[in-house]
Amino acid sequence: MISGFLTLYQRITLNLIIDKLSTQEIRGIGSNYKKQKMRRLKQYVFYAGILLIVCGISFTASAQGGVADIEGNKYKTITIGNQEWMVENLRTTKFNDGTAIPNITDKKEWVHATSSGYIWYDNEISNKTVYGGLYNWQAVETGKLCPQGWCVPTDDDWTALCDYLGKNENVVDALETAGFSIVSGGYRYGYYWGPGTYHEKDTNGYWWTSTAATETHVWSRTISREKSKVYRSYFEKNNGFAVRCIKCEQ
Repeated sequence: MISGFLTLYQRITLNLIIDKLSTQEIRGIGSNYKKQKMRRLKQYVFYAGILLIVCGISFTASAQGGVADIEGNKYKTITIGNQEWMVENLRTTKFNDGTAIPNITDKKEWVHATSSGYIWYDNEISNKTVYGGLYNWQAVETGKLCPQGWCVPTDDDWTALCDYLGKNENVVDALETAGFSIVSGGYRYGYYWGPGTYHEKDTNGYWWTSTAATETHVWSRTISREKSKVYRSYFEKNNGFAVRCIKCEQ
């Protein structure tokens, strides 16, 4: 995996070279087959080298990383630009100091909560593995939701991620090409007089930032697969959104 430094166009071009060489028919058997296979490999190295030189690409090769939360849930990570992100939604039920996060199932209790809480979508634990948890912002605000050394991204962190991949209508495709898995996990309604119900699973994904917009509202990101867009919006703190952690700056 090439981490972070290739533009989307350069990644696509490099992949085309790989596909072209890997799909060439190789004829012959025995030693002739081995020679032709080696010739193809040398051609790949040669053309890939030309691409890197012409485009002026500086890169480091690294395997996809990983991190575990305090409960032992493991998450794959990916480096995009200068940022290392989880590629899975957080699914911990404990803060990183071992304190349990209250599981708020009651609808009225959820919308009236003044302290931390989480829930699985539709209160179904079967949604845990793929979609992760839905957390209110009071849980985010503690600063203890992500594993040690990891943070809930700021509004600026999300902006930097999207800017790195390009401000255009294809930014969602760019995110997935870069390895940032988009999970459309929906949200839980959290406005005080609201019903505390669940909405938009498999349609849109909602993620908290750690940046407050007002005393009652917080910046977030909504990713729409249908419209292939990332929206910057602010929502009331008692909504239940997913969390995607980023490695803290040293």
